[in-house]
Amino acid sequence: MALELKGVTKRVGAIQHIKETSLVLEPGHFNVLLGATGSGKTSLIKLMAGLDPMASGQVLMDGQDVSRLSTQKRNISLVHQFFINYPHMTVYDNIASPLKVAGMAKSEIEGRVEEAAAILQLKPMLHRRPHELSGGQQQRCALARAIAKESRAVFLDEPLANLDYKLREELRDQLPELFAGRGAVVVYATSEPEEALLLGGKTALMADGRVTQFGPTAEIYRNPGNVDAARVFSDPPINTAEITKQGSSARMGAGVTFELPAAAAGLSDGTYTIAIRPHHVLPMQHNGAHVQLSGQVQVTELSGSESSAHFDIGTGSWVSLAPGVHPYRVGELHDFYMDPAQAYFFAPDGSRAA
Repeated sequence: MALELKGVTKRVGAIQHIKETSLVLEPGHFNVLLGATGSGKTSLIKLMAGLDPMASGQVLMDGQDVSRLSTQKRNISLVHQFFINYPHMTVYDNIASPLKVAGMAKSEIEGRVEEAAAILQLKPMLHRRPHELSGGQQQRCALARAIAKESRAVFLDEPLANLDYKLREELRDQLPELFAGRGAVVVYATSEPEEALLLGGKTALMADGRVTQFGPTAEIYRNPGNVDAARVFSDPPINTAEITKQGSSARMGAGVTFELPAAAAGLSDGTYTIAIRPHHVLPMQHNGAHVQLSGQVQVTELSGSESSAHFDIGTGSWVSLAPGVHPYRVGELHDFYMDPAQAYFFAPDGSRAA
């Protein structure tokens, strides 16, 4: 079973919320929608689920055009970031609710609920009501309902966003196993690049209501096809600056000139955008990290075994993310070093150049 979008668009008045989008989403792995808040992730999910009307295009499930079918007739499940459970029902009845609506036999309902509750570790809580559960348990209940329904497509719209860190880590590790082998197309929306990498599968990068790149998650991370894709798939934000290429070297800002790696040295002379992830900008020289950048430290943060620093290079703010503890002081000048071999180079129109 595949879920296919053919030229779908969405308009609200004169504003186009989803630009023309075509995608084929398949079972067997997670299909991640990755983008910042407002990029169009939820809007696209609502189009796929039949919750919002399309301005144009088609949605096909297993080759069947379901564009005009109601949400109920598409046999899909939707799990939001908010804990949506029926407060007057027990956990058992919450999980069983779509099966009862479908007119399923009682014995089959009991079997499915028991199986889903066991997978989500909810069996001891089947007779409780949602207000007696923790936030993590309530979200497990919503996930169990989606599993028990055995839908053709499952849409998870930032389902872990409102959980605390420990619960988020725990459930994120379990999610791929929960839906493995069930034959459903699983679509997972998130604003966190790290979450997309951990889930694996394929990722559609979204910005301004359009998909900027789609493919295997790890491959997109390693090879962003355009500057928008590079920006979406980086947290902390990827560092960018305009450079002027002449021969085999480049000039960045007023006083930084460096030799280009072979792939970029072969480009035509002119103006480009360099982009390099923060963990390739270090407060010490290391391997190829030898291009010196001096900047005034604006913000510092120590997170576990890593130190980050935002610093002004004169043409904008950059970020360094380095292992270990480093004695940055806000307001002071500090030297950082980047490795051009780890950088991406983009043409003026944003397309990947090298």
